[in-house]
Amino acid sequence: MFEARFQTFDDSSDGAASAARVAALRAELQRRGLDGFVVPRADRQQNEYLPASEERMAWLTGFTGSAGLAIVLADRAALFADGRYTVQAAMQVDTQTFAIEHLVDSPPDRWLDKNLKPGMKLGFDPWLHTTENAEKLRKTCTEAGATLVAVDGNPIDALWRDRPAPPSGPVVLHDIKFAGESAADKLKRIRVELGKLRADIAVVSDPQSVAWAFNIRGADVPHTPLPLAFATIPREGRPALYVDAAKLDNAVRHALEEFTDVRAPDELARDLGASKDKTVRLDTASAADAVTRLVTDAGGKPVRGADPITLMKAAKNHAEIAGTRAAHLRDGAAMVRFLAWLDAEAPSGKVTEIGAVEALESFRRDSGLLKDISFPTIAGSGPNGAIVHYRVTRATDRKLGLNELFLIDSGAQYEDGTTDITRTVAIGTPTGAMRDRFTRVLKGHIAIACAVFPEGTSGAQLDSLARISLWQAGLDFDHGTGHGVGSYLSVHEGPARISKLGTVPLLRGMILSNEPGYYKTGGYGIRIENLVLVTSAPAPDGAEKPLLEFETLTLAPIDRRLIDTRLLTAKERVWTDAYHLRVRDALSPLIDAPAQRWLDAATRPL
Repeated sequence: MFEARFQTFDDSSDGAASAARVAALRAELQRRGLDGFVVPRADRQQNEYLPASEERMAWLTGFTGSAGLAIVLADRAALFADGRYTVQAAMQVDTQTFAIEHLVDSPPDRWLDKNLKPGMKLGFDPWLHTTENAEKLRKTCTEAGATLVAVDGNPIDALWRDRPAPPSGPVVLHDIKFAGESAADKLKRIRVELGKLRADIAVVSDPQSVAWAFNIRGADVPHTPLPLAFATIPREGRPALYVDAAKLDNAVRHALEEFTDVRAPDELARDLGASKDKTVRLDTASAADAVTRLVTDAGGKPVRGADPITLMKAAKNHAEIAGTRAAHLRDGAAMVRFLAWLDAEAPSGKVTEIGAVEALESFRRDSGLLKDISFPTIAGSGPNGAIVHYRVTRATDRKLGLNELFLIDSGAQYEDGTTDITRTVAIGTPTGAMRDRFTRVLKGHIAIACAVFPEGTSGAQLDSLARISLWQAGLDFDHGTGHGVGSYLSVHEGPARISKLGTVPLLRGMILSNEPGYYKTGGYGIRIENLVLVTSAPAPDGAEKPLLEFETLTLAPIDRRLIDTRLLTAKERVWTDAYHLRVRDALSPLIDAPAQRWLDAATRPL
């Protein structure tokens, strides 16, 4: 009945091949006079989602999570993954070859402290590490009496015989009706910021910033409409865009050349070689250490700091906000059709995780406007739901069992906006413990949704609101409460986030997720996620600071069967009923009669 177009379900884990590949890598390192090598999950621009040709860590270890790092020494090796991937890493990685370490609790520098010996040479690829990361590695090596060595040519590339070709997706112009501001005007604003920063030129290494600043989109990165391109923007003079000419048709090239020089990617190194005596702004988060070296070797002054474009991009303009509201209406209608279908079909015991993913994608495609999913759908039934970033494969696919929970976290890319939503659904009758945990997660979700806070408040200051009800029961979740979201760009966008580490103040126009959760290993997972928009809040009499609040953008019912109303306050019940009324009123004109009947029941007052 349904078929997924944008998501595949092959088990791409190559854990079984790890031992042979690690042995080959060790032989190659020995040939090069190295005692070890660091393998991050990264490309030259620190993208979250990588082209297949850049998945070196997955090729070596079998681990397919979206974040991690591996270190191979002559006699031992370790894979580092964060709390989202603890269970997944244990399932995918050959633990006879790699020890699995927690990326935060037992970081790589601590492991190297214990395992590096004086005189050892540790290799790294300077194109795959930021300068900050390279400096940490260098400091660790120095303290151990070892040496960090920048390699010329990645040794894994010499071993990866069937490595996929680099991506060559076409570059397209992002229509002004969606962008809301011309590229020329954006570049003027960027130059003003460079003046404030006293920089002569900025190297734009984050493809998201390139796409936003030049009003272009691409197809080089899975699920994110990015062209893999660099740019340089001088405080005075024309900017340069470094992109493969094969990705540009004549119309796109002509439009770009009205305000920028279009150059081949390999010309970036040449141009940075002309930066003598210039102050060059580099993005701490995405600029490769190789770029810093090129500027330094040319006699330029590299200055690392936050990409000035990132904050501009995060605060959406009127056109982008109107677009995301329209996208969420469209996406909400697809979600309602999916949830109605799921409620009708899942109790039969015939629906599988893959079947659910295919169905949801199909409902989204029916709009005729879906460009892609915004990330691989997380569809976990029963114990699979406890794997925070679980990705179903043909090997792990299971049926949605009666009296289990089903967690589905998904999103869509439309030209007018990017969506991200998680719903947890009861299949059959939930237990009392399930309802208790779900309601505590809901209380945290409502606390964020209802927060009113002064300008200058950061996500870290709000994060605990999502956890208090769980903390009171001795529970917590090992991920942030929310991340930024782009406008037909990355579903994970900086610089702001709602987490213990979210230090950037929230600004009007930012879009973030609100997604507390709870995960019982081997049992079930719970997460409730809506996207929210930062807006101005009414100021009460006597207020001394302007106030901000959140507008919830996502429109889809929250499973009433999982709510224990005894745990909700009166205000929380009012919020839930008001949200469901808004969902019903907004989506009813967009759905058919069977979905409407389901929606009416799903949004009844508590």
